[in-house]
Amino acid sequence: MTESAPPPPPSETPAERAEKAAIRRRWISLAEWVGIAALLISAAGLWMSWSDRKADQAERATESKEKSLVAFTASRSGSHVLTLNDPDHRIQEIDVTFPPALGVDTQTGLTSPQIDANWFERALLKVTDKGADNREGRLPVLITATWWDGDTKKTDRAIYQVRWKTAGRLLGGRKLELEGASLAERGGSPARLDALWTKEKPAE
Repeated sequence: MTESAPPPPPSETPAERAEKAAIRRRWISLAEWVGIAALLISAAGLWMSWSDRKADQAERATESKEKSLVAFTASRSGSHVLTLNDPDHRIQEIDVTFPPALGVDTQTGLTSPQIDANWFERALLKVTDKGADNREGRLPVLITATWWDGDTKKTDRAIYQVRWKTAGRLLGGRKLELEGASLAERGGSPARLDALWTKEKPAE
C-alpha cells in the first residue's frame, strides 16, 4: 500500500502577506532606532570628554594665571615698618609709588619688600595737621614687584591700602604708626592712586 503525499501548505492570503511585511518593516525600523540611539550615546560621550578636557584646560590656565600674580601679606615690624611677604614668589625687588597729590617720591629697587612710615610720615602728618591728634585712615600705594620664574623675568603691579593711625606725643607733636596693608585692586597707575586718595584723604 503506497503512502499518500502530504497535502501542500495552504497558500497565504493577501492579508497574511501584508501582516508579515508590516512585521518586517517594524523590525527594520527598530534596528534603525537602535543604531541612531547608539550614535547619539557615542556623540554624547565624545562631547562630554571634550567638555571635560576644556574644563581641565581652563582650570589649569586659571591656576597658572593665579600663580603669576603676587599677593603680599603685611606683618608689623615695630610701629613704623610693614614687612611684605608672598611665599609663592621669590621677589627680587619692589617699587612703591604714592599718590602724586601727596608729594612723596617713589621708593625703587627695594630688595627687602617692606613699607616704611618714614617715607611718608612728614607728608601725611602735614595733610592731617589741622585735625585731631588721634586719627586713622588708609593710604593707597602702588606696588610693582619683580621676580624670576626660571629664566623668565616677570612683573606684577597692584594697589594696596596701607592702614595708619596718628597719635599725640607727650612732648608735643604727633606720631604716625602703621597698622597693616591689604590688596585693593590689580593693576594701577598714579592717576588711579590720586583718585583713591581723594576718597580716603581725611577731612581737615
